Amino acid sequence: MNLADRLNEDMKQAMKGGEKFKLSTIRLVRAAIKNQEIELRRPLDDSELIQVVSRELKQRRDSLQDFQRAGRDDLVANVSAEIDIISQYLPEQLTEEEVKVIVKQTMQETGASSKADMGKLMGALMPKVKGRADGKLVNQIVQQLLS
Repeated sequence: MNLADRLNEDMKQAMKGGEKFKLSTIRLVRAAIKNQEIELRRPLDDSELIQVVSRELKQRRDSLQDFQRAGRDDLVANVSAEIDIISQYLPEQLTEEEVKVIVKQTMQETGASSKADMGKLMGALMPKVKGRADGKLVNQIVQQLLS
């Protein structure tokens, strides 16, 4: 079952179970997917679906930080619940140690050794961790290891 089918099935289950919050969150994700399909004028493949879901998750995490700084506890709870629901649809996230191992392997493969090689390294690295690691974390680790 691909991601789109899983979202549809979970949406039906949420409707039957009366889970209004989960239903609305899934509908938001499906709307983002549909908007991307309309923009591209074709159905999305699995990697593109993961990309859209990752983008939605990133938006929620950014909002969560903003709401926490502003002291908006009422919104923090809602956004945290949305993050929990959306996270279920993404592949298992890599730990910091796993990302470091992948970065070191890619550094050896590309021969990157200084900050001047960062673009080349990131270009080879991002397809390996796409959807499984946050770009900020990858960037920080690369900068640490190249300095």
